[in-house]
Amino acid sequence: MAASKKSSLSALTLGAIGVVYGDIGTSVLYAMKEVFGSGHVAFTPDNVYGILSIFFWTLTVIVSIKYVLLVLRADNNGEGGLVAMLALASQSVKDHPRTRRVLLSIGIFGTCLFYGDGVITPAISVLSAVEGLEVVSPAFTKAVIPLTLVILFGLFAVQKRGTAGIGKFFGPITLVWFAAIAVLGISHIATNPVILWAISPHHALGFIFHNPGTTFIILGAVVLCVTGAEALYADMGHFGKKPIRLAWFAIVMPALTLNYFGQGALLLKNPEAVKNPFYLMAPDWALIPLVLLATMATVIASQALISGAFSVTKQVIQLGYLPRLHIQHTSVRDTGQIYMPFVNWGLFATIVLAVVMFKSSSNLAAAYGVAVTTDMLITTVLTFFVLRFSWKYPLWLCLAATSVFFVVDLAFWASNLMKLPGGGWFPLLIAGAIFLLMVTWKEGRHLLNQKLRVDAIELPAFLEAVFVSPPVRVEGTAVFLTAEPGTVPNAMLHNLKHNKVLHEHNLFVTVRNKEVPWVGLDKRVEIESLGHDCWQVILNFGFKNDPDLPAALEQIRGRGCDIDVMTTSYFLSRDMVIPTIGGGMAPWREKLFAQMHHNASGAADFLNLPNNAVVELGSKIEI
Repeated sequence: MAASKKSSLSALTLGAIGVVYGDIGTSVLYAMKEVFGSGHVAFTPDNVYGILSIFFWTLTVIVSIKYVLLVLRADNNGEGGLVAMLALASQSVKDHPRTRRVLLSIGIFGTCLFYGDGVITPAISVLSAVEGLEVVSPAFTKAVIPLTLVILFGLFAVQKRGTAGIGKFFGPITLVWFAAIAVLGISHIATNPVILWAISPHHALGFIFHNPGTTFIILGAVVLCVTGAEALYADMGHFGKKPIRLAWFAIVMPALTLNYFGQGALLLKNPEAVKNPFYLMAPDWALIPLVLLATMATVIASQALISGAFSVTKQVIQLGYLPRLHIQHTSVRDTGQIYMPFVNWGLFATIVLAVVMFKSSSNLAAAYGVAVTTDMLITTVLTFFVLRFSWKYPLWLCLAATSVFFVVDLAFWASNLMKLPGGGWFPLLIAGAIFLLMVTWKEGRHLLNQKLRVDAIELPAFLEAVFVSPPVRVEGTAVFLTAEPGTVPNAMLHNLKHNKVLHEHNLFVTVRNKEVPWVGLDKRVEIESLGHDCWQVILNFGFKNDPDLPAALEQIRGRGCDIDVMTTSYFLSRDMVIPTIGGGMAPWREKLFAQMHHNASGAADFLNLPNNAVVELGSKIEI
């Protein structure tokens, strides 16, 4: 959010309602329908009370206690989300290299699952909203899928314009949505107020005790009521802990509880309503307005996830697990508002595939849950390492704080594994493909840097040799980018070989991306004089900083090196990777890495270099 909007708690809380809770707020469309529509639970009053109690206590344990009260405390310099927690956990065990490698692998796979979730969530949310038209009239059935695809296309098509203009409506519209679902729930609770006794945990425990096998099976559908719980942690950096907690306890949790209990009251009165209990709660005159409101709410929920996909991708790139991708900033005030064309249309194509393959929200529900519960399990594991190694709490306290959540998450995860044949494989396939790309890129970069180090020439010794009989020196400043400080950049060797000149001032710049969200300006620049008007410069960025090299170099003014922007040239090496047999990876992975390296966005765009001052000099490197 823009800085001007961060002034009041109410504005932040309203924003959190729109962005953070859109996903979990639209789960009322399909969660109850999937539990009772599964055919595993008989329509008896005791069973309805038991299921409602399980819903309420699932929301309480997983969202209220685990995420809102515990996980929100694990902030990384004010930032949240799986990437931020992964960085925090890996830093806390940096003295245990093997553990750190395992945590990084688990955390990165969890990040990949976010993309699987990012495909299923917009598909199931928008589809379930549009399916309300089937309740209005069966004649609309054939229009559901085409209309869903049109709405999704419109959503992805406007991404390049940014969300600054429409974002201000997200909070109010979602607030109206929560008010509407609360009113719907109250109208049916009023016909059977005794349903509120389902809040008592003895109903949940009784159902579990008498139906252990059925409970295990339906947990895969119950988990639908907490979809989007990860979002409240991921968006902590945008809104802060207090607004997110206030929005949950004051608005979201009460509205969800009232609606679920209202659906329960309706099902007790009319078991036939199981085909779509949410929409059948509404009177006939309110159906079309409710479908429109639900569609807007699901679009907003999808928008938050799409924006999250852009943000996560940028963070993963700066952690070194993906090649540079083209990034467009859609706001002059808020650097967090970005658009990534490749990610945008890649997500859209995969979502279209999901809608066309699964055809209904019920079928998509069979694919939903595996990615979500795996992420929840990973978050619990990472939280343990943060508590134990970063915050230095006693082992017994760390185990006590996380073991209950681990058991609950494990139960949900195991139940969702039963969905694998019915579609649960789909988000896992997406996550697995992206994980393969990430580890291939990371390992390929490691091999490439190893090769560069083997062939590298030490910079101080090289400069001494050059200045024994110096070449012609021309006015201006040359900035040479190098992956390793203290080594001669290939671009400089090529420049001396072909142009036979050296600039008046020479900067050898290495960009380092740290495993922290933000690196302050006081720690941004490290500079060391190499003599002969040459300097070694190291620029440090966090994974949420925007790497702007010219702006960062402005900070070296007054430190012995005053550069003039108008007379500065940036020399980059454009390496072409040549796969070789017997290298560090399988041949097909080396070819994959070479292709990713070739298609990576140029360093000039990524580092915000002026186009008219960049010189790229190519070279071939075998790995």
